[in-house]
Parts: sequence; structure tokens; C-alpha cells
Amino acid sequence: MRPFVYEQPTDISAAVAIASRFTTEDDQPTRANAQFIAGGTNLADYMKLGVAEPNRLVDLNRLKDPGLRQIRVTDEGIRFGALARMGEAADHAELKRGYPVIADSLRLAASGQIRNMASLAGNVLQRTRCEYFRETSWHCNKRVPGSGCAAMEGFNRQHAVLGGSDACIATYHGDFAQALIALDAVVHAEGSRGARKIPLAKLHRQPRDTPEIETDLAADEIITAIEVPAVPWARRSLYLKIRDRESYAFALASAAVALDLDGDNVREARIALGGVATVPWRAKAAEEALQGKTLDEASAGAAADAAFAGAEPRQHNAFKIELGKRTLVRALLETRDMKV
Repeated sequence: MRPFVYEQPTDISAAVAIASRFTTEDDQPTRANAQFIAGGTNLADYMKLGVAEPNRLVDLNRLKDPGLRQIRVTDEGIRFGALARMGEAADHAELKRGYPVIADSLRLAASGQIRNMASLAGNVLQRTRCEYFRETSWHCNKRVPGSGCAAMEGFNRQHAVLGGSDACIATYHGDFAQALIALDAVVHAEGSRGARKIPLAKLHRQPRDTPEIETDLAADEIITAIEVPAVPWARRSLYLKIRDRESYAFALASAAVALDLDGDNVREARIALGGVATVPWRAKAAEEALQGKTLDEASAGAAADAAFAGAEPRQHNAFKIELGKRTLVRALLETRDMKV
């Protein structure tokens, strides 16, 4: 791990100012960059591996605004403070009752120790666990732009079948973000240009030809809160995660599903997929396929086919298409049968 300067600002404006001093005009970090840290469960790993080499860490845990650590559930929805911990949200009684897809996604996301350390905003912004990104001896366009992608011809069982490009097929490995985009969440951010709101579905960028640019955030922007509206489909919702083992493991395929039903007829469906895409993946084609239909195994299967119509498998990950379809069908039928 290379040496770095450690900063502990006590207000957001000071944290933004520190980051701004180490940012170029086009908003991309300079080589001598500053990075924000909260729980550190993702960034600290990559600093030890030599993947991330900031020479300045800006610790956000001393920020005094109490709203950054609160979880508020009202008739209008949920407001997550950015520094609230995953464990707090996973155990929150009102979330379990009114927004089960969110509670499920957090409970299944990591070990108890990590959930107690990781911040909610940091979890949304976590970087890929692609083996070729983590191992600095391999070519990786996300780590070193223009160097190539070793995963293309390498062992790519864990890699994405949706949203990839000729430059990158690294999977987004989070869980919480899928639940958030299924419920139309919005991120609040503050930076040197002021405050703004970003639909969570637009926060992450598909790799295309610039996989090193992962989100729509500027280098000096801080997520301050995540808001989830009170929508009629939130209560009938779940997160299904399929993995190699039931203990702490990343998803091979997952589905966040929320339904508004009239009997077994679909008024509204919200679907997001994990483990199979380069970003948290909103499956709008699947939602449209279910609109106004009776939800049964046949219509769920048609929706799953629509969700994966554009999938592009590689040598070792083609199984994810069928697994992803079966995961989505099961999630839809289990959500239909929930007692709410």
C-alpha cells in the first residue's frame, strides 16, 4: 500500500473542498487524487491490492450532520442517510414490513461484520470483484484505460452477460442497488457545483468504451442521502439471490421484484437483475411484458425471455442466461404468492 494523507473533515463543504483541490476540470481524478472513505470495506481492500492508490483519503465519518446517519420511514417513503450502516437497515422493522425487497437485499449481501461496517452509500458505489480488475498483473481497461480486457478470453464464469462492451464485461456485484432501482430510488449528492438529485437507475454507467468511468458522480461529489418513494408495489416485493453457496458469496444471478396486483393480474411490475450485468440492471422489457397480464408460469417465462433477449454470453458464463431466467421466474411467482 502506498503512503497517503488522511483527512477527517467535519462538514460536507470541507470534504468537497479537499476533493476539489485534487480534481481536473473535466471532473476526473488526477493521478494525485483524493478519495472518500466511509466503512472502507471495499476501498481498503483495493488499496491493499494496489488497485486503488489514492494519495489522500477523506474520511467522512466525522461529518457532523446527524441526517447522514439516520434512516427515516414516513408516509412519503424512506430517507437513508448516506452514512447509515447496512446492518441497521437490514434489521429495521419498518423496512422488513413495508419494503421487504430492500431488507432482503441487505441481509443477503454480506457477512454480519461487513454489514455492520459498510455504509449504504458506499455499498451502492462499490467496485467490481472481477478477478482481472483485482489482480494488477492482468490487463484491465477499468483499472488502466486502453490496456485491454483479460476477461474476454480468460476464465469469465462470473462475468456479465448484459450491458457489456468490447472494453469490459466486469459484473456489478452489489445487491442493495438492485432493490433501490426496482423502487425508483433517487440519490442526493453534493459537490463543488452544488446539490443535485440523480435517479439511481442513472447513477451507474455501462462500460462502453470508457469502463474506468463507473458512475455519473463527479470526483468531488458526495452522496448525502438515498430516497425511496412510497409506491404501491413496495410491500409486495422480494429479493432472490442465487449463489454458489448460501454463506457469504456474490450472486451468480439475482432478481429484485416488486408487484402491484389486482388478483393475479399485473397492474405494475418493477424488476431489477443482479449478478448478470455490468451495472444494476433495470429489466424494463420484462416489466412491459407483464403489464396487464395474468401472472402465471407462462407469463413469467415470457418476461424472463424478454429480460435476457439482448444477452451476450462468453465461453464460461453462458449458463447465466438460463439461470437468470429461472431466477426471475421464481422471484415473480414467489412475489405473487406473498401474504401482504
